[in-house]
Amino acid sequence: MKSCAPHAARRKQDEELEMRQLTIVLAQWCPHCVPLSLEKAKLASTELNLPLRILDIDDQEQEKTADELVRKNGDYAEDYLIPQVFLEEENGDVRHILTGFSEAVPVTEARWVDLMKSQFYQQLRNQHK
Repeated sequence: MKSCAPHAARRKQDEELEMRQLTIVLAQWCPHCVPLSLEKAKLASTELNLPLRILDIDDQEQEKTADELVRKNGDYAEDYLIPQVFLEEENGDVRHILTGFSEAVPVTEARWVDLMKSQFYQQLRNQHK
């Protein structure tokens, strides 16, 4: 079973990025994931003009994809934290941008606020209007 919670978003200052999609790894039972992170991911998807891919770790097929994505690009442990959010670029690169926190849902919400106020996010938002 995966743990429900996030930690800090990794932010990089970059030139213009060609994004393909935003992906969130979550579980329906996780209060850090639903509704909080799912709603924030939908908002980010709209603001960045990107499709949103939702990978639910309780769906066997989606869990395999989620585990691989987190293993290669996220905060991986056997019982990794959720939600985790990724930006997938056209060139195949994947950027991990958020992991939930186990402390409390307001901590995860604060990380979302920090991410969406960050220069990195604002730059992406301006590029993808």
